[in-house]
Order: sequence, then structure tokens, then C-alpha cells
Amino acid sequence: MNARVASHSLTPARTAGVLALVGATAVSALGGFAHADPQPTPAEVRARVDRLHHEAEQTVEKYNGVAEKADRAERAVDDLQDEAARKTARLNDARNALGSFATAQYRNGTADPTVQLALSAEPEDYLRKAALLERVGNRQAAALEGVGRQLREVQQVRTKAGDRLAELKDARAELKRHKSTIEDKLAEARRLLGTLTADQREAVLGADGHGGTGAGGDRAARDAARGPVQAPNARAARAVSYARGAVGSPYVWGATGPSAFDCSGLTQAAWGAAGVSLPRTTYTQAASGSTVSRSALAPGDLVFYYSGLSHVGIYAGGGQIIHAPRPGATVRYAPVDSMPFVTAVRPA
Repeated sequence: MNARVASHSLTPARTAGVLALVGATAVSALGGFAHADPQPTPAEVRARVDRLHHEAEQTVEKYNGVAEKADRAERAVDDLQDEAARKTARLNDARNALGSFATAQYRNGTADPTVQLALSAEPEDYLRKAALLERVGNRQAAALEGVGRQLREVQQVRTKAGDRLAELKDARAELKRHKSTIEDKLAEARRLLGTLTADQREAVLGADGHGGTGAGGDRAARDAARGPVQAPNARAARAVSYARGAVGSPYVWGATGPSAFDCSGLTQAAWGAAGVSLPRTTYTQAASGSTVSRSALAPGDLVFYYSGLSHVGIYAGGGQIIHAPRPGATVRYAPVDSMPFVTAVRPA
């Protein structure tokens, strides 16, 4: 009864105060949804997407370098395994020859313990007791010494193969880490782009992703770059011609053509078409020729951007480069000054 009286004794003003307190508490418990972070503007989205793509590109070049290292290690392992197989076959032939000799000695009752030792299943025992070679004649000693040498060679090759296999395993683990980093950054960029309208996304993706407009600069300059190639030599002209033919191809990280490219994959493929073998990454390509100044650029030169040399294009003349900008874009022309210029190299 008292409870009912107490509940009816609340005045309208007190009731409103209680409700206001309850509402404020509920908002606080739900994380303050009334103060949610504002939606980023299209300009902010573009800046963040550009930064993510640039960070991803830096990791792509690390990935490319490790992938090149892994390829070398894999080829080395294959070569060493082939070499071990050949040496093992020669070792078996030598041991078979000793076996025939031992059989003949056994039939004559003269089997030598050193010959038996060389044919044992534990070659380490033979190597430890190789001094017993003195107990056989010169001919048998030479044959046994040959077996011991071949045993050591086989073991050395197998040790090298094991080392390269360990190196390959480490490289593959590093590739996996780099790939995860790249995919995470690109996924975040896609999420941000998903917050834009279709027109806004098109505007962002139409830009080159490196702080430039992506419009390719002055039309007269672009037309000059598309004109006859005044390259310093025929190989440079062929490299530029290849890059021109790649315009419109999609950017795919880790790709080296012929239908898709990343930035260093494009320059490697272009100069490869001219008969010049460039290394795989931007930072190794930057050491693959003679340095040229910004004012002395000629068609075919490699132009590098950003302090970490994380991006590269090929100079096409007319103040333009051809480059593979970033995911979501295609190989295109861009002004040579559309990104922070670091250095330029003329491949040998």
C-alpha cells in the first residue's frame, strides 16, 4: 500500500527529471551514439585512399624483392638436387666397382676389411676410419679414396641444398607476411571508397593516386610524348614503344605483363622487350644504369619517386612518363613532375 502511495506521489516535474536521467544513462551505456564520428569528406577519403595505396606499393616492392630472392633460391635448390643426384649416381658406380672387386677377393678368401668398410651402410664410419686405406694396394687405395671424396662431395652438396631450402622457407614466410599487409591496406582502401557515391568513387579512381590529378598534364605535352620517339638509342626507343603499347593495361600488384603490371613490372617488361634485363624492384632498378639529371631526361629513362624509391615510371618525352599508378587504375601517361622526383637512371 505504501509503495502505491509513493508511486502516486511523484509530481510531473519530478517524473520528467527521472526520465531525463534514465535517457542520459542509456545514451552513455550505448557508447554515446549521439556523438558518432562524422563521415569523412570525399577529399579526406581520397587522401586516405592515396596514402593506403602508397603504403601498399612500398610493401609491394618489398614483396617483389623477396619473390625474386625466393625464385633464385628455388632454382638453386633444383640445381643442387640435380647435382646431388648426379654425384650419388657416380658414387654408386664407384661402390659397385668396389663391390665386384670385393666379391672376387672373397671368392679367393682375401676380402679386405677396408673394402668392406667402404661398402658399409654408414659412410660416416668409413670417413672416420679412412686411415685404413694404407692396408690395401695402390690400385685399391685410389679407388677407395675416390669413394671417400665422392661421399664428401655428396654430403657437401646436400648441406648446401638444405641451407637453400631453409632460405626458401624463410622467404616464403616473408612473402606471406607482405601479402597479408598489402591485402589489408587495399581492403581498407576499398572500404573507404565504398563510403562514396559512384561519381565520387570515379573521381578518386580517375586520379593517379600519387597526389597528382591523373589527367596526364597539358594536352600538347601528352601529344608530344605520343609522337616519334627521339630516344638516345634503339633499345630505349623499343622500351618506350613497349610502354606505349601497355597504356590502358590494368595495374595488378606483383604483375610483370604482358596483360597487367605494377610499376616496376612495367619498366622491367619494357626494357626486357629491348633486350635489357632489369632487376625486379624499384630500388634495384635505380642502380641499373647511369644517373641522369631531371633536365637531361631522354625517352626510355627510368624516373624514380618518393624518398624510398617506391615508384617508377618510364620517360616518354614531352614532359611525360608512362607508369602503372596503383590498384584500380590503368597504365597511363602522367606529368613527370606529378610526384616527388628523386632520381632518374638511363639503363645500360
